[in-house]
Amino acid sequence: MVIALLAVAVATAHFARHKLAPGVDERRLASGDPPGAATPPLAQVTRAPPEPQQRPAEPSPVAGLDLLRMSATDDVMFAPTGRGTAKLTVDANLQTIALALMRSHHLPEAAVVLMDTTTGRLLVYASHVDHGDKRDLCAEATAPSASVFKVVTAAALVEDAHLGADTKQCYSGGEQRISAVDLVDSPQRDRWCTTLAGALGRSINTVFARLAKEHLAPAQLDAMARRFGYGQTIPFDVPVQPSTLHVPTETLGFARTAAGFWNTSLSPLGALELSAIVARGGEYIRPSIVERVTSDAGGVVWSAPEAPESRRVIASETAAELQTMMARTVSEGTSYRAFHDGAGRAFLPGIPVAGKTGTLTDGDTQRYFTWFTGFAPLRAEPGSGQVAIAALVINGPSWEVKANVLARDVLRAYFKARGAIGVTPPTTATIARRHREP
Repeated sequence: MVIALLAVAVATAHFARHKLAPGVDERRLASGDPPGAATPPLAQVTRAPPEPQQRPAEPSPVAGLDLLRMSATDDVMFAPTGRGTAKLTVDANLQTIALALMRSHHLPEAAVVLMDTTTGRLLVYASHVDHGDKRDLCAEATAPSASVFKVVTAAALVEDAHLGADTKQCYSGGEQRISAVDLVDSPQRDRWCTTLAGALGRSINTVFARLAKEHLAPAQLDAMARRFGYGQTIPFDVPVQPSTLHVPTETLGFARTAAGFWNTSLSPLGALELSAIVARGGEYIRPSIVERVTSDAGGVVWSAPEAPESRRVIASETAAELQTMMARTVSEGTSYRAFHDGAGRAFLPGIPVAGKTGTLTDGDTQRYFTWFTGFAPLRAEPGSGQVAIAALVINGPSWEVKANVLARDVLRAYFKARGAIGVTPPTTATIARRHREP
């Protein structure tokens, strides 16, 4: 009897210490929910189902691909990967010529990539550093886009502002820099006039700055650049540094950016894709460099898909206008001298070449950036072997050749190998001899 009374007393004291309000469930207190919150009956209290375990992502079949360690066996290019050896799409002869050209010219830094526009297969993937450690410059996006960005601006002017290759614009100034006064139409100062095609071919900064200020909003130019891959990850068999993009909203800064003055950067692979989109009538195609991967035991562990990824970037009509504009670069513009000899004879007779140059100097580092990106022939025809190309040359204060000469000679090697009539191959012996002469 005494024991029973003690048990009742203990229970009463326990209840008094907690002072539970009527209707408050101790389960709610234990769970951390506030008093007064509705509590389901015991039968409805359930535990959350355990989250399904995430399966680790399958490693890429080309993970660990090292394109700085390419080697050739029986004219076939290979490179090591984390899962074995990759057979590459690279043409061993063209790769050798491209590397020899860059070495012979003693270019401080240079890169060149060449791609079949039908298949997306890379035929050349070559980078060169004259002094210092090897780097994959083809995948670096540290160089300013310079006037290559005019292709993006031209695309926006055609597709968003509904201008055309024959749109006329008068201009003055803007050769080295663009000031606020250069953006103002002035019959007294504007002594020259040209078309949009002529402005792209001769890379006239003021024309692009004025037309962009008049007809485009910063958001439109930004959107067009991103469609061409700026600020995006380029799907490829090795990681590619994304190109940078900053489109100012302030008028002068916007106009300068539209003309190619800073605020954007580009990798050679990104420049290649830009030209390939135009060449393919506005369609993107995924570039590839691996044909298959073979394990150390000799078995094929992965093969590239037959149909590469593709998607539309710009309208076919826009691409046709850009093709016309880019053809002017070689036929009469900034690359006429590079693609013709002193007598005006074309180095690629019968093969119309389209392209865009870019030139910009970093005064702080005294690095002289030159670009050429383009494609040949101008119109893809069955059996024509159309290719897109991008070349970047970074010189010092004194220099010998620009990117358009490097691109020209790689194209000469490609079309000569295909039996093009009248095309002579480039020779590194002449270059080397010139360097030996006092």
